[in-house]
Amino acid sequence: MPTEPFTETEMLLQWNKYAQRLGDKGQKIMESLLLINDPKLEGTTITHELPNEGSKIDFDSEKFELQGYLRGKLHNHDITINVVVNESVENKFAFTTQDKFNRLNQINPTLDVLKKTFDLDL
Repeated sequence: MPTEPFTETEMLLQWNKYAQRLGDKGQKIMESLLLINDPKLEGTTITHELPNEGSKIDFDSEKFELQGYLRGKLHNHDITINVVVNESVENKFAFTTQDKFNRLNQINPTLDVLKKTFDLDL
């Protein structure tokens, strides 16, 4: 089985693509659980915080399909997903154009280069 290295940015990109795919299929609850906050990467372990046990139960029903998707897309079969319940997790919503840009720039830092290169405004 392949075990190619990958970055947190690559993982976040695939994570968000998977969430969008679920949303397109009408699985809005699962999509929102994936996007409730950004997962953290430590080695090949992805840690995702959820706000309560009910969310964790819902997430666990999709966890192995997500894990298989990430293993395939990132070419690393050592990937595991660890779910942590944290009652103090707050939803991070981007309301303004600047907030949306900052959120996307966290996922893909080259977006800032694109903005500066073409002298784009928000």
